[in-house]
Amino acid sequence: MDKNKITTLFTDIGGVLLTNGWDRQARAEAAIRFNLDSVEVEERHHLTFDTYEVGKITLDEYLDRLVFYEDRNFSPDDFKDFMFKKSLPYNDMIKLICDLKKKYNLKVAVISNEGRELNQYRINTFKLNEFIDFFISSSFVHFRKPDADIFKVAIDISQSDIETSIYIDDRMLFVQIAEGLGLTGICHTDYETTRQKLAEFGLEA
Repeated sequence: MDKNKITTLFTDIGGVLLTNGWDRQARAEAAIRFNLDSVEVEERHHLTFDTYEVGKITLDEYLDRLVFYEDRNFSPDDFKDFMFKKSLPYNDMIKLICDLKKKYNLKVAVISNEGRELNQYRINTFKLNEFIDFFISSSFVHFRKPDADIFKVAIDISQSDIETSIYIDDRMLFVQIAEGLGLTGICHTDYETTRQKLAEFGLEA
């Protein structure tokens, strides 16, 4: 790759720009907060969450299956408020992507596995659409990683040249799938390491 020719950054949201939000730790905390059986929560989550992430059911339908299949002493809105508040920004990474986009006139596209309502909340709350040009979210396109089709859709929608594109994700499997399609991958572990790797490709903030 010609390091001076990077045109597009593809990136995940959870684990890179924001916390994962609704991950195993958050679900464990929810089980304690709302006095739920954590084992049952995990089992029900794994049986139905993929269906939510690919946009086949709504958040309310997911929560009916996860929690509200019986009467509770709290409301769905209480539970959703708890879920949403688990999303927090990694401000250093957001600033890095914003600075690089501005300096090098990059296209920035997200490839993420996120359910529609959670995704929209995160986009709106952290103003992600102010610096991200395309959101290829699983709930929008009805594919989810590790399906290679979600990467192909992202490349097509953004009209990006894979030879001059970089993909950033905190999960090595997804990075490897992207690399298998010809993208250059960076497995994100922390801000400083990713900043240095991007600099090696000529993207210095």
